[in-house]
Amino acid sequence: MASMAIDDDGVAAALGRRLRTIRTQRGLTLAELQRDTGISMSTLSRLEGGGRRATVELLLPLARAYGVTLDELVGAPETGDPRVHIKPIVRGGITYIPLTRRAGALQAFKVIYPGERTDHGGPDAVLARHDGYEWMYVLSGRLRLRLGEQTILMGPGEAAEFDTHVPHSMGSADGRSVEVLSLFGAQGERAHLRASSA
Repeated sequence: MASMAIDDDGVAAALGRRLRTIRTQRGLTLAELQRDTGISMSTLSRLEGGGRRATVELLLPLARAYGVTLDELVGAPETGDPRVHIKPIVRGGITYIPLTRRAGALQAFKVIYPGERTDHGGPDAVLARHDGYEWMYVLSGRLRLRLGEQTILMGPGEAAEFDTHVPHSMGSADGRSVEVLSLFGAQGERAHLRASSA
């Protein structure tokens, strides 16, 4: 029975790490996730720490909040189908289209910043900071990247990379929508292209 308990604890700990990684990748705090799911912050914290067993009643609202299936949320074994089943996630008017499936590895997203909202990268934008490292490539439009005290304007074909511990925000630079390819590594994986300051 002792070995069974250790195995169960190991599963709970692994799932907790996965849930924390997904939340971090979405840029959500526990308070924001509580608001989106109705699950208390203490329960969410215990789930992520491996101190609470996951139930369907807890996992379903989490899957809905993250825009993933239960299989994707818990990391169920792949079926052999190589296609990525794209389910866009809209948060704060920004559309995130996941292009990868594994929560624990480098993640790729197509991100669409709406043109009607320039506050995401503007002077009044709330700057985020979290664990990880981000690389981005502008596909279309003009992006305003605020990175600490810097404001960097980027156009199609330009790339930037930065440590996400540095306060940052991104948004349209000219009132038109912007499409960006974004790679995010929770453990600090890095790409190798840099943009110069405008």
